Amino acid sequence: MEIKAVLFDLDGTLLPMDMDVFIKAYFGGLAKKLAPLGYDPRSLVDSIMKGTTAMIRNDGSKSNEDAFWDTFNLAVGRDARRDEPHFASFYENEFQSVRDVCGFTPEAAGIVRRLRDANVPVVLATNPVFPAVATQSRARWAGLDPADFSLVTTYENIGYCKPNPRYYEEICRRIGVEPHECLMVGNDVSDDMVAATLGMKVFLLDDCLINAEGADVSHLPHGGFDALDRYLDGLFPS
Repeated sequence: MEIKAVLFDLDGTLLPMDMDVFIKAYFGGLAKKLAPLGYDPRSLVDSIMKGTTAMIRNDGSKSNEDAFWDTFNLAVGRDARRDEPHFASFYENEFQSVRDVCGFTPEAAGIVRRLRDANVPVVLATNPVFPAVATQSRARWAGLDPADFSLVTTYENIGYCKPNPRYYEEICRRIGVEPHECLMVGNDVSDDMVAATLGMKVFLLDDCLINAEGADVSHLPHGGFDALDRYLDGLFPS
């Protein structure tokens, strides 16, 4: 079956990172930014996690952005959306220093541009729990331009999250392909490899592997960027 589009996860896939270290730096910076507005650091983090859970459970009836803010407002007990400009300022400024705790793999941009140059639509299928400004920044940290992608999922533009298969179905609908015509590349067994349940081909990039359930992945195509490059050679021969 011809593959007509390739989907890539971002964090831990195109952008190498230790997720725990990334989250610590991210939350630490955000808490410092918002402290002058009266946000207690511990309750702020707890409220963000509640908002994130609401996005992950979202059923498509609203955007992930609205799911987050509806829940976050209740959790902090205030109309926190009035402070949204301060959140935006954080992502545009202080958040950029979080790049220092991430890695860099030049092969990531090379593979994306190889596909783009071959006129294969490429989707940045990162879990859409961040606003566009933060997602675009992380793409640039990986040496990519958001314009390299036919679609970038962010919390503003979609109402599902991984590991809900409907997230992948919605991507396919938007780019005009069937799931069996796609390849999903990611590092998280639960979030990314679930695409296979829809008939997508999958490749498990294991440089920053996340396998929370300890699932057997021996049957999956897997490996580092060299292995992925060879796998793509088989799908898109020169």
